[in-house]
Amino acid sequence: MMAGPLAGRRVVVTQALHQSLDLAGLLENAGATALLYPCIALEPPADASALDQSLLDLTAGRYDWLVLTSANTVRALAERAQVLGLPPAAWDAAQIAAIGAATDKAVTGLMGRSAALVPDESTAEGLAHSLLALARPGQRLLLPQADIARPVLLQSLAATGLDVVPIIAYHTVLGKGGVDLPALLAVSPAEVDAITFTSSSTVRNLLRRLDEEGGDCTRLAHICLAAIGPITAETVRAAGLQATVVAQQQSVEGLVQALIGYWN
Repeated sequence: MMAGPLAGRRVVVTQALHQSLDLAGLLENAGATALLYPCIALEPPADASALDQSLLDLTAGRYDWLVLTSANTVRALAERAQVLGLPPAAWDAAQIAAIGAATDKAVTGLMGRSAALVPDESTAEGLAHSLLALARPGQRLLLPQADIARPVLLQSLAATGLDVVPIIAYHTVLGKGGVDLPALLAVSPAEVDAITFTSSSTVRNLLRRLDEEGGDCTRLAHICLAAIGPITAETVRAAGLQATVVAQQQSVEGLVQALIGYWN
């Protein structure tokens, strides 16, 4: 067994499979066993014509800002741009605002540039506050998001006279595969020490997966539930559960550090 501050702990990772490796690696480096149980998966829009047109308009310089609220959004746009055969310079036609360090990292890796704006607070509210200090009334903003994105960012920006164009970049659907979590929770004591949540959708879809797979959701009351930030923690509470751990730094690194602090 690997030594480390989380040695012997079994921690569930609920992220989509393609993005779970960073968190799983950090957990295992700290000595934990990472249990993958993908609760979300991403799918492109069934009709991508609106998304395609927005990307063509972006390339043509018809937007002043490209506002990115997650690494998944960056990935969805980069994949669609590749399908359309857009050049790397397509992303240079507008300034980019990214919601946090993870999103900015995706911008650098997949778009070949850095965001002009990355707020200190990695929430929609923090992004809106920072962007309103820079953007001018009348400027045009492209806001690609998931189909289930909270409306707060769109509402905050549009209320100030900015021309905000929302577009669905991808759909969030129920994940599948991974460990047999219902069975791990069914034994006493449960063979799970903590479950990590990196978004509100991972919370909702974990409950849905457990229910559809015959799991007992009441068993979650006896497990450490770790949320990446206050919005996710509030979703946990709204589901009638307690967020045992809430990361102060809203990143997967912060989430692991919060778990280490909890058990130490």
